[in-house]
Amino acid sequence: MSFDIKSCQLMHFGPHKAISGRVVGAVRVRIGEDFLGTHTDYTLDLKVKADIGTASSEAIRHALLGHAARQLNKLKLRHQQRMPMAAE
Repeated sequence: MSFDIKSCQLMHFGPHKAISGRVVGAVRVRIGEDFLGTHTDYTLDLKVKADIGTASSEAIRHALLGHAARQLNKLKLRHQQRMPMAAE
C-alpha cells in the first residue's frame, strides 16, 4: 500500500469570527494511493487553524500549511499500519 501526497495548496484564509488572534483557512491536498492493486487519485480539503496573532501573510501561510502537514502525517500513519492477516 502506498500513500503519496502530490500537491498541497492553501485555498483561502482569514481571521476567526469569535477568537481573536486565530486564523482559519482551507488547504487542498491531492493524494495518490495504491491499495490492493488499485490506484486512486483524490483531493482532500482540510480545515486548518493557527493561533498566530498579528503576523505577516507569509508567516500565516507557513503556520497554516504546517497544521495541514500535521493532519496529513496522522492520516499517512493510519494508512501505513499493517492490516491484520486472516487466520487460516
